[in-house]
Amino acid sequence: MTGRKFTLTFTLTFAMAGALGAQDPPSRAGRIGYVSGTVSFAPAGVDNWVPAVVNRPLTMGDQLYADSGGRAEVNVPGAHFRLGDRTAFEFMNLDDRTVQVRLSEGTLDVRVRNLYGNIEVDTPNMAFTVSQPGEYRLDMSPDGGQTLVTDRDGQGRVMAAGGSFALHAGQQAVIQGQGQAAQYKINAAPRYDAFDNWVISRNKREDQYARSGYASPEMVGYEDLGAYGTWRDSPDYGEIWVPNGVPVGWAPYHDGHWVWIDPWGWTWVDDAPWGFAPFHYGRWAFVNGYWGWCPGPAAVAPVYAPALVAWLGFGGGFGVSIGVGGGPAVGWFPLGPRDVYIPAFTASAAFVSRINVTNSRMINASYVNNIYGGYERTRSIPVAGYMNRSVRGAVMAVPQNAFVAARPVQQVALRVTPNQIAGIRTCLPAPRVAPQLASVLGRAAGANVAHPPAAVMGRRVIARTAPPAAPPSFQHGPTTTRFPARVETQTRTVTPQVAHVGNRGNVPAQRTRERPAVRQVSHAKTPHSVPAHAPSRNTAEARQHAAAKPARHAAPARPAHRAEQSTPRRETPQTQAQKSPAREQPRLQAMHRPPAPPSRQPVPERRQLERR
Repeated sequence: MTGRKFTLTFTLTFAMAGALGAQDPPSRAGRIGYVSGTVSFAPAGVDNWVPAVVNRPLTMGDQLYADSGGRAEVNVPGAHFRLGDRTAFEFMNLDDRTVQVRLSEGTLDVRVRNLYGNIEVDTPNMAFTVSQPGEYRLDMSPDGGQTLVTDRDGQGRVMAAGGSFALHAGQQAVIQGQGQAAQYKINAAPRYDAFDNWVISRNKREDQYARSGYASPEMVGYEDLGAYGTWRDSPDYGEIWVPNGVPVGWAPYHDGHWVWIDPWGWTWVDDAPWGFAPFHYGRWAFVNGYWGWCPGPAAVAPVYAPALVAWLGFGGGFGVSIGVGGGPAVGWFPLGPRDVYIPAFTASAAFVSRINVTNSRMINASYVNNIYGGYERTRSIPVAGYMNRSVRGAVMAVPQNAFVAARPVQQVALRVTPNQIAGIRTCLPAPRVAPQLASVLGRAAGANVAHPPAAVMGRRVIARTAPPAAPPSFQHGPTTTRFPARVETQTRTVTPQVAHVGNRGNVPAQRTRERPAVRQVSHAKTPHSVPAHAPSRNTAEARQHAAAKPARHAAPARPAHRAEQSTPRRETPQTQAQKSPAREQPRLQAMHRPPAPPSRQPVPERRQLERR
């Protein structure tokens, strides 16, 4: 009887795994792009909180919390979420069509450069959806009873239990209370505060560097490339990006650590402030003695990959041993422009084709299908065909126990000789090692870090879009606590009380920009076209072009009450983390922030006179 039960359980489990395996993973992921002060992170499926690190990829179920004095930035394709202090943030959904965020308390700015699909922010008493590219700010009171939505530029829609209404540029919506008893009011957008000034500084930095034209604007992290590297023309690969300031002997995927993120598996987290786009999109080539990053076609949306590397095994039955004692070790090297990426996660052949052709300009679907078909038949990946395997210093290896513990690679790296590399005949789609809790967290558990109070985490939110099922718990099996949400489907339009809405004297001057992309939601999995921008080969030319033509999404005029130096320091996560940002205004307990007098105009922004 016991044997029959075991057989039935195994059969059902195998059948469920097959059904789940038929689903492709999301083509998009988020990223922690900036951290300052005390910011904590909790991966999906675990109960632990750890300090947040820049370049950690984000997906559905991941949470961030900025404590008092902390600030953070989260990047998704076409948009940025900026967190003020005492802010609880969670991805309720992040897939190819929808970005759905839960704001339990605090302050959140949403900047949308290009609207790729649906963007929704849910709070305990309303759901806000973005209708147009623009700038939006949401303030959630500590008790969860009041939400302020400020529309600086663009258009959105507020939906609550009593109905919905549109919000336009220069307006602030006040939603007080919950359920049918909630009250709605529209005021003029208020003056800027310290948090707004910080958002403006981040926008200025993005506008300055997000103009390469060589990478897709749907690539997360592409705006960092102009600040930390240069574009060069290669006869073999076209335009390639070369990082500035790397030491002699530097190679990709050497400075960082490995983490486990469902549904992709082993994922690279780089230490460099620019280290997201070049390690999750494109390929690396060794050209004339230096490494250059080769993006995929700029006119299509690239598919996110956890790490574009080929895996090697050492010791433990692999035949080639390295390190002291010859124990099991994990090795890898970066894929080249003509190498086919074979994922370890389950995906359809069409997805494998897309993740390759959208990230390389040197291969096509027929070539990918041929290589991947051979792997499907033999379950073997010959190493001889890979471009970078013989490049001096390209192969990196670490002990297996250090790999699963998410140890920094440079602290535990093992030397691999050319003879040892020559002895390897096949590659692996992924390391043959199971993840541990430290693999998911990105570090050892046990650190006492700030996190939202239990009452805040348990608040029920209003949602316009029904969120998907919760990710499975890594620690407790398939059961996990689902973030509570009440889905509102009614379409009744309400007319909020309108007060203090006249001219837009308290709103920054309307920003002129090229027409941003607004992508209609599509269930198709095919790549879509995105207009390519004219390349700017150097900063001087870019500034001349900007002077002659309005910026695509220029920063708003500087508020009157906060002047800044005309020569800002270069902004990096490391340097910014050493500075404690100014405190935002106290949490709002009144019905709304008072509007600015119509006669007050913001002081025009001072022109930057010096290059970063």
